[in-house]
Amino acid sequence: MGGILSFVIFAVVTAISLLIISYIPFLGVEVDSPGKALLSGVVFGLLNAFLGPILRFLGAPITFITFGLFAIIINAIIFGLTAKLVEGFRLRNGLVSAILGAIVLSIVNSLIFQLLGSLGLVTAPV
Repeated sequence: MGGILSFVIFAVVTAISLLIISYIPFLGVEVDSPGKALLSGVVFGLLNAFLGPILRFLGAPITFITFGLFAIIINAIIFGLTAKLVEGFRLRNGLVSAILGAIVLSIVNSLIFQLLGSLGLVTAPV
């Protein structure tokens, strides 16, 4: 798949995932509307594409020392930054919501991509 099409699919899947996890009360992730979820998916994708590699490179030694667990914190930083940038996407419990939200977002995104792959709609995860 092309770069733009892959990005659009990723943004839509992320938006759907954000809507799903916003209904899990203990996470503290709130999304006002499907439109805000889609905007959050786009912003999350852009931050993940441009800021993510820089944070992963700078955090590589810590990630190595913690056997990869610091990667969760990097994802939580990107998740939290997305919530700061998009009005209508909030993290009620701050860092705890960012960490839990990033973990659950990864799981739900993986499940949706696996479902799309099994239906033949995408050939490989984005």
